[in-house]
Amino acid sequence: MNLDLARWQFAVTTVYHFLFVPLTIGLSFLVAGMQTAWVRTRDDRYLRMTKFWGKLFLINFAIGVVTGIVQEFQFGMNWSDYSRFVGDIFGAPLAIEGLLAFFLESTFLGLWIFGWDRLPKRVHLACIWLASIGTLLSAYFILAANSWMQHPVGSVVNDAAGRAELKDFGAVLTNSTAVGAFAHTITACFVTAGVFVLAISAWHLRRADRPGTHTEVFRPSIRIALVTLLIGSLGVVVSGDMQARLMTQQQPMKMAAAEALYDTVTPASFSLFTVGSLDGSQEVWSLRVPRVLSFMATGSFDGTVEGINDLQARSEQTYGPGDYTPNIPTTYWTFRFMIGFGALAGLLSVIGLWFTRRRATKPIPRWFLTTSVVALFLPFAANSLGWIFTEMGRQPWLVFGMLRTADGVSPAVSATSVWISLIVFTLLYGALAVVEVGLMLRYVKAGPPPPAEVEPAREPAPRPSISY
Repeated sequence: MNLDLARWQFAVTTVYHFLFVPLTIGLSFLVAGMQTAWVRTRDDRYLRMTKFWGKLFLINFAIGVVTGIVQEFQFGMNWSDYSRFVGDIFGAPLAIEGLLAFFLESTFLGLWIFGWDRLPKRVHLACIWLASIGTLLSAYFILAANSWMQHPVGSVVNDAAGRAELKDFGAVLTNSTAVGAFAHTITACFVTAGVFVLAISAWHLRRADRPGTHTEVFRPSIRIALVTLLIGSLGVVVSGDMQARLMTQQQPMKMAAAEALYDTVTPASFSLFTVGSLDGSQEVWSLRVPRVLSFMATGSFDGTVEGINDLQARSEQTYGPGDYTPNIPTTYWTFRFMIGFGALAGLLSVIGLWFTRRRATKPIPRWFLTTSVVALFLPFAANSLGWIFTEMGRQPWLVFGMLRTADGVSPAVSATSVWISLIVFTLLYGALAVVEVGLMLRYVKAGPPPPAEVEPAREPAPRPSISY
C-alpha cells in the first residue's frame, strides 16, 4: 500500500510540474529572440510581442517554481531509503542546479522584469538571454541526475554502507543517456513553446474581424511559432532516434515493452497496434510494419531486437527470481501516443508554413486557425506521456540494476500519512491550476499593449546634468 501510494504521489506531482518546465524553457528563448529583433530593428511590433509573450512566460515560470519545490521534499518524505542510497550521486548535480543554474536564471530574470526603462537596452536584452541559458543549465543538471537512474555510471555500490558512492563526477555529467535525454527534452521544449504561441496567435487571428485584435502582432507571431515548431519537431525526431538506440543498448526490456515484443526476432517489425493476453505474457494479434523496429533499435533494417521473454529469463539469471517486466499496456500506449501527438504537431507546422508563406496574399484559412487552437494540448500530452514511459519502462528498478523501487520507499511512513499528503498536494495543485489558467486567460484575452504604451520604453530617460 505505501509503495503504491508513494508512487502515485510522486507521479502526480512530477507530471504536473513538468507541464510548466518545457514551456518555460522554450518560451524564454522565443521572448529573448523577439526582444533581440526589437533591439536590432526598432520595430515596435517586436516590443509589443516581447511584452505580451514575456508576461505569459513569467506566469508560467512562477507556477513552475512553486510546483517544483515539492519534488525535493518527497525524496526525504516518501523515499528515504532511495535518498540514502543515491544521496552521494544526486547531491552534486542537484546542488549545482540550485546554486548555479537556478540563481542564474532567477537573478537575471529579476533584472529583466524590473530593468525596463532602467537598464540600457542591450544590457537589458542580455539579462533575458542569460536567464534563458540558466533554464538550459538547470535542465541539464536535473536530467544528468535522472539519467544516472536510467544508466548508472561513474559510481560503485558500497555493500557495507548500503549506498552508491560517486567515483567519477565527469562520467555522470557526460553520461550518454543524459546527452540524449537533454537533446530530446530541449527540442521538445521548443515544440511546446511553438505550439503555445501558435495556438494563442491563431485564437486572436480568428477574431480578426473584431476591433482590437492586434493582427499586426499576431501574424508575425504565428510565423515565428511555425518556424520554431518545425525546427523543434525535426530535432525531436533526430534525438528520439538516438535515444531509441541508446535505450536498446542500456535498457532492452524497456524497448521490448514499448513494442510489446515478446520473442526475439530478426528483423523486427514496428507494431502499429497490438492486442495481448490479459496477463500480458504474450501477443494475441498485431498490425506491424516490417523491419522498422530493427532500424529504430539498431540502425539496421536487419538488426536483432530481443523480446520480453528472453530478457525476463536473463534478468532472473543476473538479479535473481522476480518479475522484471514493466507494465506492458502502459509502456506500449504511452510510447505510441507520445510519437503520435508529436507527429501531429510537426505536421501542423508544415501546413501552417505553406499558408503563411511570404507570397501568400489570402488570409489564413479559418479551419487551420481553429485546428491550431485545439492543438494546444498536443505537446503537453506528448511531454507527459514521454516521462511516464521513461519512468514506467524502467520498472521494477529505481536505479537500473542497482535498487528496486520496492526497496526505496520510506519504511517508517504510514499509509495514512501518504494518503494525507497525496490529497493535500492534489488539492493544492488543483488550486494552482485554477490560478494558472485564470491568469493566462486574462492576459491572453487582453492581448499585447497598444503602441502608445510601449513607446516610452524605447530608451532609459537621461539623467539630468548638474553644474557647479
